[in-house]
Amino acid sequence: MTAPHLRRGREGEAAAEAFLIAKGFVVLERNYRTRGGEVDLVCRDGDTVVFVEVKTRAAGGLTRPDEAVTPAKRGRLARAAMAYLSERGLWERPCRFDVVAVIARGEGLTAAHLPDAFGLGDVPGAGRFYQPG
Repeated sequence: MTAPHLRRGREGEAAAEAFLIAKGFVVLERNYRTRGGEVDLVCRDGDTVVFVEVKTRAAGGLTRPDEAVTPAKRGRLARAAMAYLSERGLWERPCRFDVVAVIARGEGLTAAHLPDAFGLGDVPGAGRFYQPG
């Protein structure tokens, strides 16, 4: 049997995906993993590649879901994003980092989209990241 927090996380990712698709995003990849980190959803919003972190929390929790995207998590997301861009030759494409905060209330889920939630300037050690071009 799957742990409740893992099941809730998967449900939150599915809700976030449906929410973004309804907004016109195209999902390119789910749960993209590399040695350096993982991205929950890689999407396209127009010409922009969007790396989406989904955080799901129960209603009434001590912190908001978006507060769980710590500086360390941002670093792992940035490393995974760089690997994705490199593997697919997409360095010339504009990109950004979004967060979808999902709140679970009973059986229902509510999603809030935070576009451009952080940039490389918010990532510790981002000075060593490099985008050709």
